[in-house]
Amino acid sequence: MELGVTEERWKAIITNDASYDDQFFYAVKTTGIFCRPSCKSKPPRWGNVRIFQQASEAIREEFRPCKRCKPTGQRLPDREWVAQITNYIDAHYSEKLTLAHLADMCHGSPYHLHRTFKRIKEMTPVEYIQQKRIDKAKELLAHSGKPIAAISAEVGVPNTPYFITLFKKTTGQTPSEYRQNQLHGNQ
Repeated sequence: MELGVTEERWKAIITNDASYDDQFFYAVKTTGIFCRPSCKSKPPRWGNVRIFQQASEAIREEFRPCKRCKPTGQRLPDREWVAQITNYIDAHYSEKLTLAHLADMCHGSPYHLHRTFKRIKEMTPVEYIQQKRIDKAKELLAHSGKPIAAISAEVGVPNTPYFITLFKKTTGQTPSEYRQNQLHGNQ
């Protein structure tokens, strides 16, 4: 049964009060993760929180258990955790993403996230983010007339000269060359 976010429950969440751990679980809509009140993860926004009496209820609503506080008493398998991180990156690649931010959002440590992500995906989170941004830039270059600076900003790389350098390093072509080749059917 879903419960409401009361002042008392909210205070337990933001103060990480372990005395409430057996009374409820909280889920965060924006991350898809649920936790114990004592979880040391970054406090969510009030409006993004849902309260559940049982962990099984949060799971039924398709929330995943937190990697940090383990609300089900079990570890989230690494592949599922990396899938969660990958899904977050895929949805937020145009924003400023740091390892610390990803670790916070996915309730783990930056070191563990980096090591686990690399083992599962065979690339670091930063490499994955860059690949996602370059793939989106290629799509925009091929299918829009937007200026390169606008595309650079849209994919999350506001520094256009850096974007051009990264694009060329990754694809072997500058964004302009890539666009020209797409227009002439050469790849």
